[in-house]
Amino acid sequence: MKSIYINKIAPLCALSLLMVGAASHAQKFSGVVFDADGNRIAKAKVSLVNTKYKAVTDEKGQFTFSDIGVGKVELHVSAKNFSHINEYFTITDQDITEVTISLSATVMEVVDVYATPLHSSSIESALPVNVISGDELRLKQASTLGETLKNEVGVHSSYFGPVASSPIIRGMDGPRVLITQNGLDVGDASRVGPDHAVAAEAGTAQQVEVLRGPSTLFYGSGAIGGVVNVVDNRVPTNIDNQVDYLLKHNDVADESEATLNVNTGYKSLAVHLDAFWRESNDYKIPGYATAEEDHDEHEEGHDEHEGEEIKGILENSASKSSGFTLGSSYLFDAGYIGFSYGRMERTYGIPGHSEHGEEEHEETGTEISEEGAVFGDLVQDRYQLLSEISFEDSFINRVMSKAAYTDYQHQEIEGGEVGTQFNNEMLETRFDLYHQAVDGWKGAWTLHYKENDFNAIGEEAFTPPSNTESIAIAWLEEKHIDDVLWQLGIRAEHVTLSANSEVESHDEHSDELGSHEEESHFNKQSFTPISASLGAVWEYSTGYNLGFSAAFSQRAPSASELFSNGAHIGTNTYEVGALFEVHEEDHELHVDLSDQNVELETAYNLDLTWRKFEGDFGFVASAFYNHIDDYYYQANTGLFAEGGHDSHDEAIEENHEEETAGLPVYVFQQNNVVMYGVEAEFFYQVAPSLKATLFTDYIRAKLTDNNNDNLPRIPPMRVGGQLNYMTDKYSAELSATHYFKQSDTAALESETDGYTMLDANFNYFINNVGDDMVAFLKVNNITDEEARVHTSFLKGVSPLPARGFTVGIRGSF
Repeated sequence: MKSIYINKIAPLCALSLLMVGAASHAQKFSGVVFDADGNRIAKAKVSLVNTKYKAVTDEKGQFTFSDIGVGKVELHVSAKNFSHINEYFTITDQDITEVTISLSATVMEVVDVYATPLHSSSIESALPVNVISGDELRLKQASTLGETLKNEVGVHSSYFGPVASSPIIRGMDGPRVLITQNGLDVGDASRVGPDHAVAAEAGTAQQVEVLRGPSTLFYGSGAIGGVVNVVDNRVPTNIDNQVDYLLKHNDVADESEATLNVNTGYKSLAVHLDAFWRESNDYKIPGYATAEEDHDEHEEGHDEHEGEEIKGILENSASKSSGFTLGSSYLFDAGYIGFSYGRMERTYGIPGHSEHGEEEHEETGTEISEEGAVFGDLVQDRYQLLSEISFEDSFINRVMSKAAYTDYQHQEIEGGEVGTQFNNEMLETRFDLYHQAVDGWKGAWTLHYKENDFNAIGEEAFTPPSNTESIAIAWLEEKHIDDVLWQLGIRAEHVTLSANSEVESHDEHSDELGSHEEESHFNKQSFTPISASLGAVWEYSTGYNLGFSAAFSQRAPSASELFSNGAHIGTNTYEVGALFEVHEEDHELHVDLSDQNVELETAYNLDLTWRKFEGDFGFVASAFYNHIDDYYYQANTGLFAEGGHDSHDEAIEENHEEETAGLPVYVFQQNNVVMYGVEAEFFYQVAPSLKATLFTDYIRAKLTDNNNDNLPRIPPMRVGGQLNYMTDKYSAELSATHYFKQSDTAALESETDGYTMLDANFNYFINNVGDDMVAFLKVNNITDEEARVHTSFLKGVSPLPARGFTVGIRGSF
């Protein structure tokens, strides 16, 4: 299979190399960037949209472009602490010099977004976008992607303990939220279950972007709920010499971490290297004795604790991970072409299982339990090809090519033996073809292909081997008409899911499928999802805009949503796909092939966003309404499957019958759903050194065809705020977030009490050591609050960590 994928990627390299070339011109375009008081702005980013021309202003605020082609161009200028600006110019055969650009100060952080094919920043999108980068990303960075992003407006975490945590966007997660790396699927198994870690590393990233609302036009039906795009420099686009480093340690999990990023180059060859290492022990939980005391008690009398949770720490929550990436690019006048190889290894305990004794796993060296405890062991190899080529005199004026091949393996190990092994091979290619402006309309066509071979092996493999193949074409256009930016798009996709022909007998609870026709229908499913959107951004007054989006989007179900039928060791559940139906007869569980057809998930989404982004006071306020037909969700049937493995049933919070043997049965069902909510964030520059921020978000999700019952595991309302104080020598931040009680629960789901998290951090800037050096201290959960996450399958046994201190140093040179 690897050779097939490599043969498919090879023509992309040849195509990109053949596209090298651009016409020469003699026109010159130059100018100066000022602030509102007439001061020149250094290090402002200046570019001609959808072209190769990019520059950074010098100490005098000046920029220059040479060899510009004749025609109309859009100039985009941005700078830190200033709002972005777009201006149009017509290039003739005469030079244009002494252009003056004035930027207005803003209290909000305005960042360019890489996740959208057409140019936009965090304040120029019809849909709200979160972007964290730079020092903010380093401060928020955690061991999992979900925990890194959980404090962003509209974003929560699935929190499967500290070891596996995925982002939840507006109440949606799993296969509806696509995790990408530089715009391409990370290719892991994190969409299959909450116990699977995301194979993307924020520690070596430049920025992380969150696209809320349907992003199917850009990424396909797997992004009906949103996209998280991890942007790194693994395929470098310049030869600037830069070294970034970070070292830190926290006491709550005895966790140590180190990351390194190196970029360099010579003439036309750019080179990149990054690496990270992280290791932690079981973490402390609040409200009990110290971890040291509990450890001593555990050593003195093991029998006393057999079958019960050790207070003070969360057992089986240790982890160890490491990885590196090598990348290189060839740079030329019209663009670049580059290649990278990355490897990630991660071993982590899966909380919520019994633990008796320890032994060392011979392959990883990690201490694991001899009986009962479960941990995950993943390895990923990823190859990526990126290129960008501009054509000045062609109707197609820019081509961006992306390709990635990912080889992923994940083992779930119980008592030292592999219970289930997940293998996932993915090939993804994408071409974005941009055209010259036609009557003011700028746009791009996207050609997108993805193939995914997924295989689960073992006695407790709950989903059969499957192949998912999709091919799509999309068309996006935008145009400024007076003060309104209009955005239009449509995408057509064809998805084929094929399961192994022997799937019907892979578990003892499955009854025979029956006829050959039934088996054939079961093994192959085809869908043709269509998506379309209309968006508008109206800058009705200086420093204000209104964003509106109306979208129709469809999603093909994932293989696990259709074909699952077995015990899932990591979550302590028995999972059944939508192609089956479950009933109990004579106290025995029966899983039969359903006669009901599975349907596309179809969403109708409205989104309204109001922004003020200039001056000392700013805000972003959004409201959304989403009606989804045939929504796939996991419902607790109240039934139990015999077999499986020894476990703590209380790990699954919906299981209230502690003495019932077996695993709770969850079935993927389809129902019509309404989801709506509000999000708001306010910023105020109280004084030159003091800034205040306040935010809130609220999500409501109901099943419309089932007496308006609630969807399970929907995040509760929350309100939070923070104060930031900054001087030339140091900065400090104090933040508080209150999570309200979640009482809007589904059948067989318990309520979750509210809680308040209080955090702080302090940064000391060290001068004359490289370009930038910062010593920092963070304190999380200052009040040692016992907090349980409603969205977590493990809320019954896995509270958030106790009070923890983190110290570290980061910098660059």
